[in-house]
Amino acid sequence: MNGDLRYTRVRKEAECMRNKAFKRKIYEEILEWKNNRSDKYALLIRGARRIGKSTIAELFAKNEYKSYILLDFAHASKEIIELFEDTYNLDFFFLQLQQLTGTRLYEKESVIIFDEVQLLPKARQAIKYLVADGRYNYIETGSLMSI
Repeated sequence: MNGDLRYTRVRKEAECMRNKAFKRKIYEEILEWKNNRSDKYALLIRGARRIGKSTIAELFAKNEYKSYILLDFAHASKEIIELFEDTYNLDFFFLQLQQLTGTRLYEKESVIIFDEVQLLPKARQAIKYLVADGRYNYIETGSLMSI
């Protein structure tokens, strides 16, 4: 019996070490995107549900940017969703976004995370224009089944 418990503990420790190594590798890849491609491209983190996509995106935003906004489209307010109905005037869009979230954005120093982006196709469509605007960086997360 004692051997079974030891085996389980060792197995869990090995799994934990693999997860840390995997997270470090993902983090390094996201950092490479920020340093080399974020001015021209949004980053899409996709994968199966409940594997930590949102967690790594938010951890990265906290560590690497002056400020960030996380828009979780699975739980977004009606006002946030309505912002994506008209993204023609980006000055107004960003002003409203900051007001609704209570977070100040800083040009070239902030990131906006679109979490569960597959749930709001208009946000996915707007990303091209938001990136081209160049004020902020963008990270999208979504599950494989829906993107």
